[in-house]
Amino acid sequence: MASLPPSDEATLTHVQSVLQTRTLSSPIYAFILTPLRITHASRGLIIARLVLAAPHLNASGSLHGGVSATLVDWAGGCAISTWDLRTGTGVSVDINISYLGGAKLGEEIEIEGRADKVGGSLAFTSVGIWKVEDGGRGSAVAVGRHTKFVRGSASKKVEDAVKTAE
Repeated sequence: MASLPPSDEATLTHVQSVLQTRTLSSPIYAFILTPLRITHASRGLIIARLVLAAPHLNASGSLHGGVSATLVDWAGGCAISTWDLRTGTGVSVDINISYLGGAKLGEEIEIEGRADKVGGSLAFTSVGIWKVEDGGRGSAVAVGRHTKFVRGSASKKVEDAVKTAE
C-alpha cells in the first residue's frame, strides 16, 4: 500500500459522525455496518475494517456480492464527505464492482474509499476491499467505482449543520 496522508482528527470525527447518522437512518447500513470501525480518514480518503459475520455471507459461505456493493456505496459516499466535510454523501448515479476473491466467516476485511474527483454536480470514487492477513492488507476481494450526484443538499457543510443545530 502506498504511503497514506496523515489521518486528520477532525475528518475522522466527521466520518464517524457520518457512519453513525447513516446507520441510524438506514436499516441496511445498520445491519451491515454496525461492527465496522474507521481506521483512517483524511481529505478524500477513508479506510475501515469489518470482521465478517454470518449475515455478511452468501450461501457458499463467502462475502455476499450485495454486501460488497453496499460497502462500495457507503465507502464512496464517505470519501466524498471528507472532501470538504459535507454532511451529504450524494445520490448514486452509477456503480460497478469487480469481484476478485472471497472472504469467509470471522475473517477481517479492509475497505478503502477514495474520492477521485468531486465536482459541482458529480463525484467519482474508487473503492477497494481486501482481506486482512497478518495484520495488514492481503489479497483483493473486490474493487469498485462509484459515481454520485452531489449538487444541492449534498454540498452543505458540517459547519452549517452545526450552526443550525445550535
